Amino acid sequence: MFKKSFLRQLDTNLLFNCPSSLKFFSNKLKSPPITHIKGEEYSRYATDLYLKNWINPFLDTSTWEEFDLSCENRQVNNDKLLQDIIASGKRTGAIFKEPILTPNEARKKEMNLKVEVLNPNAIFREAWKGVSISRDTIHIKGLELGYKNRVLFDRHAVGGEYTASWRHLGEGKLITTFTNIKNEVKVVDQRELKDKLNAAVVYHNPYDNIQQMARHFFTRCLEAKVTPYVVTKKTVFKWQEPFWKICLDIFNSEYKQAYNDLGLLKDSRGELAHVLSDVATMRICRWSNGGFGMCSLNYDGDVLTDEIAQVHRSRGFLTSVLNGINDDGTVLKEFEVSHGTNSRMWDEKLRGKETSFNPLSLIEALLGAIEHSVRLRPEFNVVTSLTKNVRKSVHRQMAESGRATRDISGSGGLNTEEFVIEVKKKIIQLEEAIRQSREKHMLVDNVRFNNKVLKEMFDKNNTEGDGQISFEGFQSLMKNLGAAPVLQNSKKMF
Repeated sequence: MFKKSFLRQLDTNLLFNCPSSLKFFSNKLKSPPITHIKGEEYSRYATDLYLKNWINPFLDTSTWEEFDLSCENRQVNNDKLLQDIIASGKRTGAIFKEPILTPNEARKKEMNLKVEVLNPNAIFREAWKGVSISRDTIHIKGLELGYKNRVLFDRHAVGGEYTASWRHLGEGKLITTFTNIKNEVKVVDQRELKDKLNAAVVYHNPYDNIQQMARHFFTRCLEAKVTPYVVTKKTVFKWQEPFWKICLDIFNSEYKQAYNDLGLLKDSRGELAHVLSDVATMRICRWSNGGFGMCSLNYDGDVLTDEIAQVHRSRGFLTSVLNGINDDGTVLKEFEVSHGTNSRMWDEKLRGKETSFNPLSLIEALLGAIEHSVRLRPEFNVVTSLTKNVRKSVHRQMAESGRATRDISGSGGLNTEEFVIEVKKKIIQLEEAIRQSREKHMLVDNVRFNNKVLKEMFDKNNTEGDGQISFEGFQSLMKNLGAAPVLQNSKKMF
């Protein structure tokens, strides 16, 4: 055991964990690989601004794998493009996706699209073994929004109405059948259609990954210390009963005691609470204090998180993350925004009008993808110093009175480009402070250390001799801190 006074002295100076994280400020940090899916319209313009001003001056992004998912490119190269993106996402495990369009007939004519351009989200979610889509409220110190405390939401990432098949049919008999792997046929449903126009719809909810979703949701809520609720309409839609039952079993066997120990179930008599989806819509509006989490099936989650966004001011204040499972069993995440391409603002931009875009959901997605890639590759850990500084700078600017984007500060607020410039100034200030700290403690490679004195220091402070730190580890630590004694005439950088 080392002397506490000596360890406290080290704590005040320790900036980095290993020599590989020591870099000159003049050299950009190397980014871990991510898959960057480019979108279209205003969100693409905004992303380019943020990358050019907030990321690229400090981070070498040459490891990024970039793809253009605009409608124009999709209609030319759709199938191969989607397969290339899926393969890239599996390689990197961290995906940043900008919003894309799903054009209606009017937009197809306007954009001169020759072929049908479908939304690929369901394809991505299935290919990346999507478990849940997490959509959480974003909070900024000093800025009053809809919910006072965090609200977490997980919706099932696959199945439901989004992968439905349908036909418009006339009068007649409709029979739905199922053939199992043994080629045995079972009738699922049959009914008489008496109307001249009917919409027949078939979809299913796959339940094999609900255990993974439940663990993901309950773990997040426990870490955030919020009360969890499971949302279904199982009283009417009987097929939703297994969703609730699986969540309940996982909760009771693995989480219930921990939640009760923290007093998070006092309003539900110590049990996991179920909420009907229509009741959830009312509670989302009433529970403005926040501090709760909800999980549901796919479509309900889409609708309910839009409601949460409106209570919390806008969809710009909500994150959106697909949580999947990679082929090697590691967690794969796709980070995207909770809003669209912002066509209205893009039209204004093209007409030469001033625009003011809320950056929060988009920049959280970008930073989240980088940070998840770092979690998968800890050797890039130093990169998080930049992502923290970017997030801190954006939040500080949004909280400045009258100096946020105009959705917060009103007509006197900053336009998009002005906001980007002000945030960039803050990032430079924070990065300069880090640079100075690095230089203060950095030694040139050819410094010769006095290992004899180092050994004496080690022996003096290693009072217990219990092997908790080796001499080699102590030696490396002291060098990283710039506190190791050097031999006479050895050059020091600063």
